[in-house]
Amino acid sequence: MAEMLRNWLLRLPRRYKRLLQVATDVLLVWGALWLAFVVRLGSEELVHPFGGHAWLFAVAPLLSIPLFIRFGMYRAVMRYFGNDALITIVKAVTLSALLLALVVYWYRDAPEVVPRSLVFNYWWLSLVLIGGLRLVMRQYFMGDWFTAAQQVPFVNADNGLPKVAVYGAGAAGNQLVAALRMGRAMRPVAFIDDDDSIATRVIAGLQVYKPKHIQQMIDETGAQEILLAIPSSSRARRREVLEFLEPFPLHVRSVPGFMDLASGRVKVDDIQEVDIADLLGRDAVAPQQALFERCIRGQVVMVTGAGGSIGSELCRQILSRGPTTLLLFEHSEYNLYSIQTELENRIQCESLPLKLVPILGSIRNPGRLLDVMRTWGVKTVYHAAAYKHVPIVEHNVAEGVLNNVLGTLQTAQSAVQAGVEHFVLISTDKAVRPTNVMGSTKRLAEMTLQALSCEPAPLLLGEKFTVHQVNKTRFTMVRFGNVLGSSGSVIPLFREQIKRGGPVTVTHPNITRYFMTIPEAAQLVIQAGSMGQGGDVFVLDMGQPVKIAELAEKMVHLSGLTVRSRQNPHGDIAIEFTGLRPGEKLYEELLIGDNVSPTEHPMIMRANEEHLSWEAFKSVLSALLEAVEQDDYVRVRELLRDTVSGYTPECEIVDLIHQQRRVRP
Repeated sequence: MAEMLRNWLLRLPRRYKRLLQVATDVLLVWGALWLAFVVRLGSEELVHPFGGHAWLFAVAPLLSIPLFIRFGMYRAVMRYFGNDALITIVKAVTLSALLLALVVYWYRDAPEVVPRSLVFNYWWLSLVLIGGLRLVMRQYFMGDWFTAAQQVPFVNADNGLPKVAVYGAGAAGNQLVAALRMGRAMRPVAFIDDDDSIATRVIAGLQVYKPKHIQQMIDETGAQEILLAIPSSSRARRREVLEFLEPFPLHVRSVPGFMDLASGRVKVDDIQEVDIADLLGRDAVAPQQALFERCIRGQVVMVTGAGGSIGSELCRQILSRGPTTLLLFEHSEYNLYSIQTELENRIQCESLPLKLVPILGSIRNPGRLLDVMRTWGVKTVYHAAAYKHVPIVEHNVAEGVLNNVLGTLQTAQSAVQAGVEHFVLISTDKAVRPTNVMGSTKRLAEMTLQALSCEPAPLLLGEKFTVHQVNKTRFTMVRFGNVLGSSGSVIPLFREQIKRGGPVTVTHPNITRYFMTIPEAAQLVIQAGSMGQGGDVFVLDMGQPVKIAELAEKMVHLSGLTVRSRQNPHGDIAIEFTGLRPGEKLYEELLIGDNVSPTEHPMIMRANEEHLSWEAFKSVLSALLEAVEQDDYVRVRELLRDTVSGYTPECEIVDLIHQQRRVRP
């Protein structure tokens, strides 16, 4: 019945709700005035609302209601009734009581005497009735009558909802609790906070526990989940909290980070799984604005592979740096549509003064590349288009070479022909002493740009190039490791496997990888590209490598589950080791040699790598492309071994199409 009445009231049109509030407040004003007489005179028989005191009962609502309307008391939404609304009520009631006191003072010819202290009684009774009713109705509409029932002995307020504790009793934590109570999908049962001044206190009807008393909190409240409400904390601090919570049988989730809240992209009640970046404990360094904008502001910028993980984030970062035009060059129609739609919405919302140009095209089409760069007068190119999935490229050798090597060559040569000023290649740590085709092709892409950088007037590769081309393009390469959340990343895979009940698959117990967030990587790529003098190979500071097996265990524990193992055969999720995939290394490196120097940015280093002259490298490229065309993968391997420093393939090169062609008669 109560639920039906609440839903009926919520569905009423706004004007009817206001009329109902006004009528209720008139009754409350009369009730407060009548009680004020009773309190002062000591008997209800001395109160005559329809006799000698009728004039006062008529005047009181005529004074109060217009003031309540003027102060906006009927514009407040009852479910979001808070401290500001209470202060407004105090102001409105106080002013109405003062006006009533003036009326009582002026109207000396009243039929019956009105005690002067009546006004004070009327004031505090009005506050109690009008303010109190609104607080009661807020709880009623939120459907949470038993907010503090866990503090009352012998009262069972269990309503069957999942019980959650909120880590952080600050503003974000209180907003989260209010949102949870209104949504009625979870039931908050406790706060956890390390502030000694509020420990063991009660906030919003919830007991505050210190972190060292989490087990006691679980035993007393039955909490099944912890929601982190510390959005302004550093990643290092969040990592400490997560490591502390890991041993407890609790599913840990969080509210978004401070920057996401400040930007308005999300709200405090948008609960999400724990950000893996918090597990790494790595705080991003704020970009240096001069470096960040040097190659972008006031220029025409082109991003190849604009719909990919890194390419799309580069576009997001570039958008706010003031380019005149941003070209999205992408061969996947769906990816191009997705990033175009996202960026156009942002341009419209933020009224950004730039032109967004989506272009379908392949980096293996040199005519298309040159036409685009010349037509739009491109000044800066960020080359993110590449095949990067190690096992897939390992069995599709021809496509890997044609896309990663030939595609980079043709993009770079088009940039030289079009007079592009800045060309930045997004490379990978897998290019260092690679054991796979993908890594070796990315190293060849780096060597292509290094070789071109040494030639002020190169004779470009291709039959149509018969004269030397003036080279005004400054080529830069930026090398880094894995990015969190990219396509093919282990993090989404682990989450999906845990959601399905396991097992979580890891290739090897000792495998390690470097990790960085996509936004941080994109910001550093842009800044590194601004520092290049030509032929520079920049390496990003990736921090400490992460053991993938340990990362999988942490993700299982923070999901509120346990790892099934020999020591714990009854655990929830098993971790299985499947063996290294074709071309996969146990660990990755960022430098080929030890010759590295710092730059003006603390997170970016300059590597001094060996490279070939342009003429010598052209011979290698011609031989490699000819071997691919002839399906001579023995020759492909020989050329990769002879050209790429440290390339040591661990298995036979197998192109699946070529292999099938040999098997079939």
